Amino acid sequence: MTLTTNIYSRLQGYFENQVIRIKSSGYYQQLLAMPPTKRWATVAGLFLLSQLAVFGGLYLIFGKLVVIGFFASILAGLATGVGALPALFFKNISSNLFNSMLGAAAGVMLAATAFSLLVPGMGYGNVIWPGKGIYIVSVGMLLGAAFLHFADRQLPHVHFDSISDTHLSSLKKVWLFIIAITIHNFPEGMSVGVSFGSGEMKNGVVLAIAIALQNIPEGLAVALPLVGLGYNKWRAVGIATLTGLVEPVGGLLGITMVTVFQPILPVAMGFAAGAMLFVISEEIIPETHAKGRSRFATFALMIGFIIMMILDNMLG
Repeated sequence: MTLTTNIYSRLQGYFENQVIRIKSSGYYQQLLAMPPTKRWATVAGLFLLSQLAVFGGLYLIFGKLVVIGFFASILAGLATGVGALPALFFKNISSNLFNSMLGAAAGVMLAATAFSLLVPGMGYGNVIWPGKGIYIVSVGMLLGAAFLHFADRQLPHVHFDSISDTHLSSLKKVWLFIIAITIHNFPEGMSVGVSFGSGEMKNGVVLAIAIALQNIPEGLAVALPLVGLGYNKWRAVGIATLTGLVEPVGGLLGITMVTVFQPILPVAMGFAAGAMLFVISEEIIPETHAKGRSRFATFALMIGFIIMMILDNMLG
């Protein structure tokens, strides 16, 4: 048994055991015994209480900016669910349309990386270490790329170009792809948190919008193969949404880290930029050209970059 297969089997076994434990608990049985209206009202009430506790605690400990940044990372993560909604109506979409969506996402991410992470990161670096900001950010970029390289090597997954055909026969292959999406969403959420942690609301908002736009085709890429394999459409949308909800975890880590340890801000911004550039170069752009040159995706990338550049300028 290879290391990848062994890790995958352990993860699958762990999640299956957790599901069994939840379903066998007395609280879960009591919840199922309730009338549907009361059951959903109870779930909604518990969810609202948990969010009140989380956001209230963050506000008391770190202040308003951390709360806003965490909320923005949640909204960016939920965009995967928005992108998955077409799976309720279609089992497949044209490759030109999908590649154009990915190309636009890459353009948006490139612009956000440049204008909301690298440029301000160098500025903060020069304030802390005069004349050395560009080198500090460069080190952070290499660390971010190395982090995702290590994650790619150690965690079981497949790449975008291995999943582009939605008529798949391997359930394991789809779930390995879902793991890949989840891995890459963590540093994306961190980039949103780091931007808000810098104190520049504009950069945080721009980056959150960019990540949300980029998550839309990712959500579709997760949901369509699941529907094609016979999953319930709403369940497929739900799974796609969950892959994006790792972003608030990264966002919370990023924003609290740079808020508490301000001197690491330039390194953290470089780290987030390097991780995002790694995803763009390793996953998104190769997929848009997997079946030959895609002129649609190329122009979509340029349009996405321009739109994000204009948005950054308008908010500035």
